[in-house]
Amino acid sequence: MQMELELDGQAIRSEADFHAAIMAALPFPHYYGRNLDALWDVLSTDVERPVRMVWRHSAFSREAMGERFDTIVSILRDVERQDVELNFSGRFSLVLD
Repeated sequence: MQMELELDGQAIRSEADFHAAIMAALPFPHYYGRNLDALWDVLSTDVERPVRMVWRHSAFSREAMGERFDTIVSILRDVERQDVELNFSGRFSLVLD
């Protein structure tokens, strides 16, 4: 069964806000480091698939976070690509809304 999570871009104004939101939405391990390397590690290996992440009001986050938003989205897109390349039947997907 696909896990679907929604992040509220109106509440995500910093990288710290993003890490708090994703930790609340997904079963991240207690040792999650709340940094971008740890984000890649956990999403690429530890989170069960399929997962559909919808980042609602993402324009608010983009405006508040600037380049950091783009870096986070790039990591999330890399996770999507990895799942396709590894031919996972259940995959991670990101929707920016």
